[in-house]
Amino acid sequence: MTDTTDWAELPMRVGLGQFMEPTEERLRFAKQLGVDDVLLNMYQYDRPEYEHMPDGEEMPLEGDGVWSAENLVALRERVEAAGLRLNAIENFPTSFYDDVMLGREGRDEQLANLKETIRNVGAAAIPVFGYHWAPAGVWRTGTETVRGGARVSAFDADAVDDALTHGREYTEAEMWDNYERFLRELLPVAEEAGVTMCLHPTDPPMPSLGGVAQIARDFDRFRRAMEIVPSDNHGLEFCLGCWSEMGEDVEEVIRYFGGRDEIVYVHFRDVEGTVPAFHETFVDEGNYDEYAVLSLLDEVGFDGMMIPDHTPHVEGDSDWEHRGRAFTVGYLRGMLRAYRAERGRDR
Repeated sequence: MTDTTDWAELPMRVGLGQFMEPTEERLRFAKQLGVDDVLLNMYQYDRPEYEHMPDGEEMPLEGDGVWSAENLVALRERVEAAGLRLNAIENFPTSFYDDVMLGREGRDEQLANLKETIRNVGAAAIPVFGYHWAPAGVWRTGTETVRGGARVSAFDADAVDDALTHGREYTEAEMWDNYERFLRELLPVAEEAGVTMCLHPTDPPMPSLGGVAQIARDFDRFRRAMEIVPSDNHGLEFCLGCWSEMGEDVEEVIRYFGGRDEIVYVHFRDVEGTVPAFHETFVDEGNYDEYAVLSLLDEVGFDGMMIPDHTPHVEGDSDWEHRGRAFTVGYLRGMLRAYRAERGRDR
């Protein structure tokens, strides 16, 4: 089965993501929420013990640092069989490219594997691949409660253990050098394969975590990241929560990168506070005006997918916060419908 979706013809829309196992139950749940697009987060699928999904069916991504085109096609067709579109895959397993990020021995082999995987993503007609440049991943230092006692994650720099996570300190200059090599190697392959790659901010956007400099942490550094190797196949995995954590002017950021058509898709969430201390919250509470953000995204011509990112863990929720995500999907769909009605548009 070959995907025939004309992605350029689709409007700004709400999807569902941030889960790894595309079980029939989860895909059915997505469809019941009224979305047509999903994003799968595959950061763990690099080891044989992940070859089976919870419902016992085979998981069509497996190890050795490469995802095959055959298995990626099977993944897309599984999503399509549920009446959905596989809009994007997010996150190589860190073990696929930790040597690349840190410039260690093994980098060349990993780069070769990454190129093969990107070619296979394109061959499987999956249009977007999101990635991060944070070897230690997402950091949090605790939890807090928000509206009604819902639990959320929190970060406080004063509570961070400053032990080295990767054996030594890695300077910002090193991380930029490694990143530039990654882009120069991967972006030509992505262009040839018809895949758009997009960068997620560091979460939290601190100068350094575990001794590793974090380069995707503010407006100026993102601008540099987009300018190192200019490409129509490179942009932002626009995580509103991370930009809110930074304390940047969200309107300025959207106008700049949206005006350059570099916002590929949006993680729609928010936090209260900014680095060095913040906690996550519901999408309708936080640092920015969510309706103004949605309006501005439309104004700059964004026509991609918006998904709930991290959500509060509400009463009776599952391990992937399906109830919290359902609230966010409904809230975003309601805002989008109201926004279009105000302008006499149906899409």
